[in-house]
Amino acid sequence: MDLYCVWLIIFGLTLTSTLRILEWPPLNCTQLDLQCSVQINNCSDEGWIIPRHQAPNGPLWHSGSQQHVFVRRGESGDLLPVMSLSWSLQINGGVINGTSGTEVHVTEEDSNKSICVRYIFHNKIQNMMINWKPWTFSLDRVVVDPENKYSVSIYNLPKPDLGNYRLDKIFTIPGCMDPRIKAAKVCLENGSLWDPQLSWTVSVDGGERLIITVGFNTAEFSDEYQISIQNTQHSQHVMRENRTSLNVTFELDVWQLPPCEMLIVIQPFFIRCKSNCLHHQTKCNYCSYYQRPPTYSRSLIIKALLGLIMAGGFLTYLLQKTSHTDPGSQLLTTPRGELEGVQIQERKRKVLIIYSLDHPLYIEIVLKLCAFLMAKCGIEVVLDLLDSARLGIVGSVQWLDWQREQIVKSSDKILILCSRGVRAKWRAMCDGAETRVILREDVRSPMGDMLTPALSLLVPSFVRSGTFQNYMVAYFEDVCSEEDVPSPFNIIVRYKLMKHFEELFFRLLDKEKHEPGRVNRIEGITEDEYFQCPSGKALREAVEAFHAYQLEHPNWFEDELVKDTDEDVEVEEPSLEHHAIEQPTESPLTIRQSVPECIEDGPSSPINDVTPSERDHTVYSATLHMTEGLNESKPFPLSAHTHICVSHPAEQDGSCNSVLVGWYPSVSTLKEGTAV
Repeated sequence: MDLYCVWLIIFGLTLTSTLRILEWPPLNCTQLDLQCSVQINNCSDEGWIIPRHQAPNGPLWHSGSQQHVFVRRGESGDLLPVMSLSWSLQINGGVINGTSGTEVHVTEEDSNKSICVRYIFHNKIQNMMINWKPWTFSLDRVVVDPENKYSVSIYNLPKPDLGNYRLDKIFTIPGCMDPRIKAAKVCLENGSLWDPQLSWTVSVDGGERLIITVGFNTAEFSDEYQISIQNTQHSQHVMRENRTSLNVTFELDVWQLPPCEMLIVIQPFFIRCKSNCLHHQTKCNYCSYYQRPPTYSRSLIIKALLGLIMAGGFLTYLLQKTSHTDPGSQLLTTPRGELEGVQIQERKRKVLIIYSLDHPLYIEIVLKLCAFLMAKCGIEVVLDLLDSARLGIVGSVQWLDWQREQIVKSSDKILILCSRGVRAKWRAMCDGAETRVILREDVRSPMGDMLTPALSLLVPSFVRSGTFQNYMVAYFEDVCSEEDVPSPFNIIVRYKLMKHFEELFFRLLDKEKHEPGRVNRIEGITEDEYFQCPSGKALREAVEAFHAYQLEHPNWFEDELVKDTDEDVEVEEPSLEHHAIEQPTESPLTIRQSVPECIEDGPSSPINDVTPSERDHTVYSATLHMTEGLNESKPFPLSAHTHICVSHPAEQDGSCNSVLVGWYPSVSTLKEGTAV
């Protein structure tokens, strides 16, 4: 077993979600003629994968039971909202006697937190039915939050190696006003059952001054209240201080209120909802307490006129001051796009994207995502395909290690895009080097397989790091799945693209989407809006194209694998022609610089080292130096017009056996050339 597969999770993640399993009293899944044990949050696939044709069918929702929500007491005695699930085994067309267990996954949509429960059978199921009914299992211990959405997946064990036979459903938990859960403690902490029994009295303190007294009952989980009259124009904050009722007094002039009618509002501050709690209000008519004729209109008009005069004088002063201002000191208006960019980020953020060369259509998705990040979001993207010149000089491992060090020193991010290729190569690393996975695009790419060295370099650094703030994991849910995520990254949030792209973007900026009393939004990058710009539209079309290809070719990934018996993979590049150079068997190569068409414009520059590629013995990598003296040299810059001639030293005449190597800024290719 490779060391990469031995993981000990010693770091705890602080989550605001309450999603968990009530463990007391202990869960019991044993039934008549079936011995069963329960595992909670220990759902590794190791040992539970078999060929698809031997795997049992997926479960069915139990027809005699409705999935519902209710309250039950937890370990501390408090009432908690829980979700109840009930399912049964299929009795038609399935391998029921081969079923060794059943497994439930519950994921909270907002936080992406998930839990799992596994029922393990210790004896084989002999009969397809029990008491003339299908085998039925249930789980009624999942603690949930009101008004949240949860994704539920149920499997039968063992699982198939290809595809899945799972049962999926999304549940929306009702709010605290629902009678089934309003008695839960979380709802009491939100004030769902609070009845303030608001009352009020009005008395006249001579003339036009009113004394208004507001009384109400307090709540157990709210220590602070704000009482307002007439839309918070006049308000007071009071503390409960263990009192069951409070009285608040206001002294107002009649002109401060609208005629006869006033609005009284009580805003509680419960420990769950803080300043967003449901408020209680009532309207009251005070004219029955105030019998004097309405003489306050004259005083109100006088005060309004005085206010208008003061405002007019202030505006006149501003106009005079503006007319004497130097025109050169006028403020410039900032375009809206630039203003948003300034508000969003203080500096340009950078992200290194790690991915697998699964298929040309998947590579197109990665490139379109990079274009969207750069054009729409203003993010600097580091990608091997966009830096092939430097990568070809320094090597893949050195390039990856340098990029990782630069990101760890800053607040930039490493984004790991998971796919079928990532899953397959990670499992191959765990099984040992003998089962290395090579894809056709790995062979076609000038850089080769960049994912395997990236995982070898990043995973140990990820595990040893004291914080995971520099690492992000995502996958395109239309063409990939959560099962493609390597197991070490299961302890951090996995983003579904483009569903969770807004959350991922906030993570890139190190900003919080949810803040006390507010939810931050960025227009144009959500799942329903990102395709409205040209780069977003191109990204969606790339995802849809690959999704359609997967539907037409279910075994597409197996077709992309390069097996030991495969012949050389043909390189299909629309704009570049690749001609292989035969590997020399006796004499080394001599390489010198030349201009196009092999006409020298100056002295040639010998290369001090030529190394065959480890993955393809027909392609060579070289380090170019220009000789300035007898004992010193310097790197020679390669441009779009630099060419290299390669020949065997035994052939001094430079005949037609010479080959011209063309250097391109983004991709290194080999072309036929003429003799020098």
